[in-house]
Amino acid sequence: MSKKMRSGITTGTCAAAATKAAVLAWKGELPKMVAVASPQGHMIQVEIATSQRLSSGGKASVIKDAGDDPDVTHGTIISAEIEINTTNEIILQAGVGVGIVTKPGLSVAVGQPAINPGPRKMIMQAIQDVLPDGHGVTVTISIPEGEKLAKRTLNSTLGIIGGLSIIGTTGIVEPMSEEAFKNSLSPQISMVRALGYDEVVFAPGKIGQDIAINRYHLPTETVIQTSNFIGHMLESAVQYGMKQVLIFGHLGKLVKVAAGIFHTHNRVADARFETLAAYMAALGAPQQAIQEILTCNTTEAAMPIITQYKLNDVYRVIAERVSIRSERYVFGDLKVGTAMITLQGELLAVDDTAREIGGKLGWNIK
Repeated sequence: MSKKMRSGITTGTCAAAATKAAVLAWKGELPKMVAVASPQGHMIQVEIATSQRLSSGGKASVIKDAGDDPDVTHGTIISAEIEINTTNEIILQAGVGVGIVTKPGLSVAVGQPAINPGPRKMIMQAIQDVLPDGHGVTVTISIPEGEKLAKRTLNSTLGIIGGLSIIGTTGIVEPMSEEAFKNSLSPQISMVRALGYDEVVFAPGKIGQDIAINRYHLPTETVIQTSNFIGHMLESAVQYGMKQVLIFGHLGKLVKVAAGIFHTHNRVADARFETLAAYMAALGAPQQAIQEILTCNTTEAAMPIITQYKLNDVYRVIAERVSIRSERYVFGDLKVGTAMITLQGELLAVDDTAREIGGKLGWNIK
């Protein structure tokens, strides 16, 4: 029987707990544990690593425990330092290792600390629970290792500089959370939309993203990675009000989408060669060609076989099917075009809708 995996707490929960402990330290209490309310109102018990009273406030820290989730912030110190004032205002500031938002389109305004709405609510509630009436407080959240750890996140892509974001919608980190990863990708679409685009370019991987930008001159700000979550990102594009999507990627990923597979990790579904063989057969491929395709280990290895049997039209068919399947996946709420490439960036196929969308974005494909 598999072991039940342990959940953890978000950076937002850590920041809220450290803030509450810092206020309590100012009041002369040095708690080992505090309880903070999640955005949904559930109480979460958090261990306090350090706390100290200061002349004009207090400070405290929490060591982030992500449970069994492979979170880059696991074991990281998150601290809060508070300064009491008599203005009745609560002011949140970014300390060392907490990022600042520099681009529009996120849930936090440009110029503000990258502390998302959920954690902000938790921090505010934590303060209100223990701060006496007639007092205000300035809270500085810090993550000493934050700037280094941010290099292992999407923060730079999202325009968050100087460190990590304080995040968390429920206060709890579920172990091995695929949803958390998917939800970290979606805000990229919001940023493209905020720049005034109705079109967005989806590249399943970094190689495709680099080729789209550097070789075919698609605007950098419109090209975002989907990882394996093409279906999720199509749905997100609809939610953010996009009208057109250009899917730009390698044959190995896109042939799966042509078969209606919208989570493309090979452990979820891998019918690359069967799909390729079926479309080749529909174009009249001889049995020998089909057998050779089905013995391939990579789609790159399949390409010389396709050329040998003069079946290069299969790329166009697959590209068109990717677009058709994708539009069907979102019930026609998006217009989708597909451009398919090799690992070296050579163009295999571009459907008509891709030419239309790419043309609007100024690519150099004629």
